[in-house]
Amino acid sequence: MEPTSTSASAAGIAAWKAIGGLAGFGACGAGLATVVVMCVLRPRTQSEWVVGIISTVVASISGGAAVIQHYELHHWAQNPMGLVAMLGLTFACGLPGWAIVRWGFNFFDKRRKADILDIVDEVRGLARGERK
Repeated sequence: MEPTSTSASAAGIAAWKAIGGLAGFGACGAGLATVVVMCVLRPRTQSEWVVGIISTVVASISGGAAVIQHYELHHWAQNPMGLVAMLGLTFACGLPGWAIVRWGFNFFDKRRKADILDIVDEVRGLARGERK
């Protein structure tokens, strides 16, 4: 083998290990979900943007892992197409994370001047089926 191709292979393997091997697929799915969500529903403020990114990545990785664990899909990691399917699961699990954060921002933004007791009373009323 040529020295350049050997060093390129070694660099690729080192990069793969640096991002956590198989966990790298989860990170790729989380990143893609974040980009898609941020393009569809643009954040209004920088703080909403930061919280949205963090929430989407966490929802993607933890949600994807929970689905894989619950349905015992670990064997998918043994072939390339299974890894692609796992990537798709982590991607899909990240999308609801941003929606939930967005709903939370909207809920609290409407109640910006309310104190905590007012919000607790309202949430309790919603749990009982009361609407304002």
